[in-house]
Amino acid sequence: MRHLLCLGLVGLTATVLNGCGQEDVKYEPKPAVTGDKANMPAVPPIPQKPIKDGDSYTVWGASYQLRSRVYHPTISGKDITLVGYIVKTNLAEAPECAVHKMGKADPEDCKPPIPSFWVADTAGADVKDSIRVMGWASNFANIFDAIKEFDKREKHPPVAKPGKEIEPVTDEMWGVQIPNPLPVKGAKVKIKGEYKTTFTKATSGAVADPIMGVLTFESMEYLEKPTEKATLPGMKM
Repeated sequence: MRHLLCLGLVGLTATVLNGCGQEDVKYEPKPAVTGDKANMPAVPPIPQKPIKDGDSYTVWGASYQLRSRVYHPTISGKDITLVGYIVKTNLAEAPECAVHKMGKADPEDCKPPIPSFWVADTAGADVKDSIRVMGWASNFANIFDAIKEFDKREKHPPVAKPGKEIEPVTDEMWGVQIPNPLPVKGAKVKIKGEYKTTFTKATSGAVADPIMGVLTFESMEYLEKPTEKATLPGMKM
């Protein structure tokens, strides 16, 4: 009898233990609630501008590749052609002390800028969005003589000798052909030259622009000629 009672108690205990076992709870993921929403800035728009205009670089395209870590080695220090509009020249900034014919030295205290013009993708663009072009004239005396010669040739066109071409007007110091007509704001041009962040031909020191770069002039073609002639302060037209 005692033996049967023990067996009954063991069975009852097993039943109770079996009935108290907990069921597995199914996991239901819930998002974290903080009460604050992240304020992320909008993604800046990437300008969709052309790198090239035909076989020539646009101003934006050339300057973009010059600033790019990927493309910088493929354009820096290379000869390129660039198409754009002249948006500024510094001919009007020539000081009176520098406006004279070649052979006459500037006074010691005369500090003229290096003759330059700036090219942008549109005629009305800001100068900060343009590329500076240098190396087409070493000083304003060369430009002074070029203006005189261009006017002379316009009034009395030279005649080339048989088998020879008419000698171009060149810069005596740099040996480069001075563009005719001279650069004037509003003209559309196609320029060839070396493109990099610095200009080093001038004896007065290097000129640098790490953002837009500087084009060292080699040659230029007018796609839309200027509507007026360039001059220097004090010169009579």
